[in-house]
Amino acid sequence: MTRSVRLRPWQKAALDKFLASPEPDFLAVATPGAGKTTFALTAARHVLGGEPGRRLIVVAPTAHLKLQWGRAAARFALHLDPDWSAADGRLPGDMHGIVTTYQQVAGSAEVLRALARDAFVVFDEIHHAGDDRAWGESVRRAFADAARRLSLSGTPFRSDTRAIPFVRYVLDEAAPDFEYGYGDALTDGRVVRPVYFPRTNGHMEWSAPDGSLHAASFDDPLDQARASQRLRTALSLEGEWLPTVLRTAVDQLTAIRAEQADAGGLVIAIDQDHARGIAKLLKDRFRAKAAVVTSDDPDASARISRFSSGSEPWLVAVRMVSEGVDIPRLRVGVYATTTTTELFFRQAVGRFVRWSPGVRNQKAYLFIPDDDRLRARAFQIADARRHSLRRRQEQREERDPSALDLGDEEQLSLFAALSAVATGHEVHGSFEADRDDVDDDLDPRLDDDPLLVHDLAPPPPLAGGRAFDASGIDLGGETGRMRREEKKRLRDRNADVAAALVRRTGWSHAQVNGELNRLSGVGRVTEATVVQLQRRLDAGERWLRNA
Repeated sequence: MTRSVRLRPWQKAALDKFLASPEPDFLAVATPGAGKTTFALTAARHVLGGEPGRRLIVVAPTAHLKLQWGRAAARFALHLDPDWSAADGRLPGDMHGIVTTYQQVAGSAEVLRALARDAFVVFDEIHHAGDDRAWGESVRRAFADAARRLSLSGTPFRSDTRAIPFVRYVLDEAAPDFEYGYGDALTDGRVVRPVYFPRTNGHMEWSAPDGSLHAASFDDPLDQARASQRLRTALSLEGEWLPTVLRTAVDQLTAIRAEQADAGGLVIAIDQDHARGIAKLLKDRFRAKAAVVTSDDPDASARISRFSSGSEPWLVAVRMVSEGVDIPRLRVGVYATTTTTELFFRQAVGRFVRWSPGVRNQKAYLFIPDDDRLRARAFQIADARRHSLRRRQEQREERDPSALDLGDEEQLSLFAALSAVATGHEVHGSFEADRDDVDDDLDPRLDDDPLLVHDLAPPPPLAGGRAFDASGIDLGGETGRMRREEKKRLRDRNADVAAALVRRTGWSHAQVNGELNRLSGVGRVTEATVVQLQRRLDAGERWLRNA
């Protein structure tokens, strides 16, 4: 059983403040890569406090992050179901809770309201509760009766006038209960990487939707519509600006991989066709293999997981890795999207900041167009901006997430990129001075301070006691194995045995499954514990042997 965890100084400070707070809501804002998940799960072990029946619910932005949270929780001996749906019925007695998404909450608020009563709820990247008005309302309805709610954010809150549920506002500004910025993390050392922003100028020519011809470099002042057309022209697959930047990025990654063999690169594309075109460019021109991840791919989460744990050089994606996805080996990026909002840009930068123990010289590089909006975003990374309910001029500039004010599809079809040539290259750095990185696996300060080794409260006991797999491994122990994975294995084996019984007996599937449920005392398979599923499997195998 996981009994202790070593915390970073900021995590310990945040945990102490959280545990001392008498309020039901707590907002922790910490830079991407700082370890918000560890902080939240440590807090969960304390809040649940060994009490039977207490539930933990995590709400994440994406389906991929549900699996990531489930695996992280298992390392804390907390068993969460990342595949839960409102149709599954009661939560099995050997599960501590579930992981869901903001989108799922909107469709199952009433079911969640009953499940969340007196529960501990963690909102990952809570600003997503404002992505859709219905989402925010559903979040508030579903979790109003929770015992405690911990909200996490790694990026600035939304720049609009829509208040985020369960967040405290002071003079119209979101007020974090604890805040740990990128600059703080760089100062502490061995928390995040310094990120550098090589930026490339160019000369672009294009035909606007009204038929007018334009030519400009990134130095030329343009209105928002023309600036967006210039940026899209630079990123066009037909021009030479993008291949030139990709060549530089490929060379940079090759140099890094000479020291860190599994270092990876990420290209953030405009859309699915653009992503596939970039992958083809990387392969045909630079002999660089690239995996492509798009939102319409049902295997997207598995592809990201394989890339994260593998050693392939390049990943090309649209929005699948914009926030929260943990790929520590990413060292080089190309910002090849027309989305210029501060929120999205900071989310993108967050993919490159995660520190990897034992790796020397961990500088990361995000290649960007020398567009004045993106240049400003790069310089603003160290600034902490809070969600404001007051509209400002700079917020109005972010109203269009595509950053291309061309209107409808007909206008878009009238736009044409004619030429794009890279003409200049500059680099400005992150917000720390250059220094030699120490290649120790751990920060000595973490070993010297006994207060940072933190004892955990026991997790709530589950129905049926401990469960063991076929090898005798304790599924609630130190292995970090998700109970959901063991249940899937048992359900698959149950299904195979049931199919064999149908063939052997001539009964229907419904008759066979009904009899297996009766023999094992199972009501619904989705509500069964590991012990009950094993009992059902044993009953089926005995029946099959005697049939």
